[in-house]
Amino acid sequence: MAYLSRLRFSSQLNPRRYFSSILNPDSSTPLTSKQKSKAALSLLKSEKNPEKILDICRAASLHPDYPLDRTAFVVAISKLTDSKSFDGIRCYLEKLKARPDLKNERFHCNAIVYYGRAGMLDHSIKTFQEMGDLGIAATTKSLNALLSACIASKKYDEVNRIFLEYPDSYNLKPDVDTYNAVIKGFCESGSSNSVYSVLDEMEKKGCRPNSTTFGTIFTGIYKENFFADVEKVLEIMKKHGVSQGVAIYNIRILGLCKYKSASEGKALFEEMLLRGVKPNAVSFHHLIHGFSKERKFEEAKRLLNDMAKHGCAPNNDCYFSLVYYLCQGGDFVSALEFCKESMSKGWFPNFSTMKMLVNGLVSSSKVDEAKDLIGQVKEKFPNKADQWKEIEEGLAPQ
Repeated sequence: MAYLSRLRFSSQLNPRRYFSSILNPDSSTPLTSKQKSKAALSLLKSEKNPEKILDICRAASLHPDYPLDRTAFVVAISKLTDSKSFDGIRCYLEKLKARPDLKNERFHCNAIVYYGRAGMLDHSIKTFQEMGDLGIAATTKSLNALLSACIASKKYDEVNRIFLEYPDSYNLKPDVDTYNAVIKGFCESGSSNSVYSVLDEMEKKGCRPNSTTFGTIFTGIYKENFFADVEKVLEIMKKHGVSQGVAIYNIRILGLCKYKSASEGKALFEEMLLRGVKPNAVSFHHLIHGFSKERKFEEAKRLLNDMAKHGCAPNNDCYFSLVYYLCQGGDFVSALEFCKESMSKGWFPNFSTMKMLVNGLVSSSKVDEAKDLIGQVKEKFPNKADQWKEIEEGLAPQ
């Protein structure tokens, strides 16, 4: 709590000037709401000090109804959680809950989820329970937010308890999102074989499952190596009239690449094409990543080149996976080729991959190429130039 006291003291003399200078220190012209949101998000991404994170949030007057502000909220809560600043999270959210314009179900649902992401599920539950005292009627949407909070905080036993108790206690009717949350809880906790009882319950209640339902189930059964259940789930999908779109195929392709082999993922990809389902960049990325991880680089490169034939353009992940595993495999020349192609599109691999590539080029007597690569990265990210100082010193002539 000490840092909260310091925060209040530092801003009490002229709070308006103090907070506005955080977002716009070099200008006397007031920022618009959108400009404040953009400035706040940019600052939050690089800030680690919990005091300053809270200052930034207050300065921007973040409002969860706006998409950009919601993104800023998520970044802020994540960073405050990492620094274990739970008092700061609680004080900030409780103050927002007291605002007259935020005394509604929508914001309380957001607060419930934010608390869950911070691992503060007791506050999520308290927020849900106090809604009635504030004159806010809890609906199924509130229940779903609470289940999402349980999953975010990995309290899977609470998912089951709340699902069993709260609908009757609060006179709420579960919908498909409710059941999907319960299914997700089972799948994430390693109990995918329990989802069939949930599907039976949905059928009894007349609640039709959707593609999200089955996508979650496929994720779970592949993760637990229940490959024999795939046909069973496909039959249940067919029974409920849910078709396999590209999203479902992508989940299955990923499952095969991750838990079996990329070649089996490729076979499913070919089946998808035969059934007239058009792949997207995600489909190709799963395969490129899978083959690259297995050191089957020619197949990965072929897939990257074939994307245009299917009306797809590579995304940054396609390049990043290929560059990373090429470096891992010691093919730094090919890695440099694809890295340059990626950078020409404005996509720069992360620091650890770039460092591995630079070191690999140096070990392959390609010092000039390494220096050129560092120069391009520093030009793109001047605020991170210091990261390369030690590496550059090692490249200097002895």
